[in-house]
Amino acid sequence: MTQLLPFELVDDVLERTMTVQRRLRLIPSRVGVYFVLAMCLFPDAGYLRVWSHLVAGVRDLVSWIPSEKALREVRRRLGPAPFRELFETVSGPLAQPSTPGVSYRRWRTVAFDGCSSLEAPDSLRIHEALGKTRHHRGIEGIPHVRLMALCETGTRGLLGSVFGPTSTGEPDYARQLLPLLDESMLLLADRNFSGDEFLNDVAGTGAQILARLAYRRRPAVIAVLPDGSYLTRLRGRTLRIIEADVTADCADGSRFADRYRLATTLLDHRTDPANRLIALYHERWEVELSFLALKDTLFAGRVMRPRDPVGMQQELWALLVVYQGLRRAMVDAVESRPGTDPDRASFTVALHAATEQVITAHGVLDSDGDQGGITLAVLGALLPPRRARTSARLVKCPVSKYTLVSQDRPRKSQRISLIGIAVLRRDEIEPDDLGFRERTLRLLRTDPGRAWRTVEISRALGITVTAKYRSLCTQINQWAEQTMLIREGRGRYRIAPEWLPPTD
Repeated sequence: MTQLLPFELVDDVLERTMTVQRRLRLIPSRVGVYFVLAMCLFPDAGYLRVWSHLVAGVRDLVSWIPSEKALREVRRRLGPAPFRELFETVSGPLAQPSTPGVSYRRWRTVAFDGCSSLEAPDSLRIHEALGKTRHHRGIEGIPHVRLMALCETGTRGLLGSVFGPTSTGEPDYARQLLPLLDESMLLLADRNFSGDEFLNDVAGTGAQILARLAYRRRPAVIAVLPDGSYLTRLRGRTLRIIEADVTADCADGSRFADRYRLATTLLDHRTDPANRLIALYHERWEVELSFLALKDTLFAGRVMRPRDPVGMQQELWALLVVYQGLRRAMVDAVESRPGTDPDRASFTVALHAATEQVITAHGVLDSDGDQGGITLAVLGALLPPRRARTSARLVKCPVSKYTLVSQDRPRKSQRISLIGIAVLRRDEIEPDDLGFRERTLRLLRTDPGRAWRTVEISRALGITVTAKYRSLCTQINQWAEQTMLIREGRGRYRIAPEWLPPTD
């Protein structure tokens, strides 16, 4: 731990957070920081057992054993502030842009996601801070914490993280992490982060976007590009929409498919073909593997130790620090062997090597920056290149909306023998299959400078039923409020200039 988190860094964090001990103590604040971090490496051990692991390799220097009360008091004295500051110091991109799997063209791929299955003790103070989720069967038996992270998909390292009660939605937590995005990043986002306002805020950071939209959303078309994708506008910003059917053939002979509608700020179909972006979107799932390592491997799927909100925050920040430190050691290891994908580094192997080094105190005073044991362990047990496989999404939680097994996917994991991507071409849709909005925009583009009356629009669209005409008038007013159309007078509209196809 002293190689990944050196003494100088810990001392600086303690000074910045004003948590340095005020008098000479047997357990100074620096030792308290490493003790709390060691608790994350040994989640099943009690206070005294963790302490024995921490000092096992330096028994000649430590001849006394503190009491559990002394160790508990040093945790209370430190609080969560130094661990949050420590995480914010070590968080960030881990790999070089040239490392395999880290970047798409010149952008580093990152992703948002949240995890709401971290369990906290069912104490009164925790309950008051987090609450409990209500569902159709009653109230859940134990409070949960929602952890939101911005992850570097190539290494699964964390650029930032926030957490809190599950009553707050994931997009609200994700907004707190938007300042971490910049022009060097490409954000991969799922449907939970595809709201117009959220996408507009992300684009305002300078980062590129590749986000999946809910399929019930049908953006209006400005122009259809040669590859079948099309341009639209959301909240005054031009985006490109790609629609595709993705089909997977499994080794057992089964087949399943899903339809994707992606929105991106990468507007040039020549440099960013639709098929390439559809395949790239799969990298978003790397953040799920980050939570798997964090929650199940490092956290061991257990309930947190503290029974008060302050202690809970301290443990979570310490957990994130240890996770990020291990990821950094793994990336340093694979980058020492050029051409190795960070996906092949095993988090479990790195964790076991780290715990062994803590117990033996290997390299605790070595200042050459060599992680030694972790590097050798990771490189000696590289995973094989990832196989294409799939299985049904099943969560063993009675309150989850994913409890039922999807019928179109195999129940057990299966190897995928073939993946097909078929881009749906917007220009091949028959005019009669289009909705009122797109047919109206196509009509008004035929004479952009003309102010059309609603009666003329309805006649051109072949609308003769009174009820449909009234519905069209209502929708035209809505389109004018959305700045698609410009109202020239009572019942007279023309198309807004920004909804005309680009000249190039």
